[in-house]
Amino acid sequence: MACDIRYCTKDVFFSVKELALTGRRFSALEAKSMGLVSTVFRSKTEMDERIRAIAEGAGSLPWIGLDYVATWNSAMLLSDDLPEAVLTHIQKRKPILTWL
Repeated sequence: MACDIRYCTKDVFFSVKELALTGRRFSALEAKSMGLVSTVFRSKTEMDERIRAIAEGAGSLPWIGLDYVATWNSAMLLSDDLPEAVLTHIQKRKPILTWL
């Protein structure tokens, strides 16, 4: 429940313990009306296709503005993966992340 985009198919059910509603299952459409999911798809195939399109679109966005985020992250988030992420961007290659 901590992400910005939540997708599901119409055949799933949710149980939300954080809302003290244990034992109560919610259909996908009920979960959408409660704001627990962003979009309900008819099938897993349809959902996968839409997610892929969104990911490809996000991945093709220009790097404008990301310099600011990179600067902020370098000051606020200390990690061994940060130098790797910067080199990945500069060298236009896939990262080798240590946390995976």
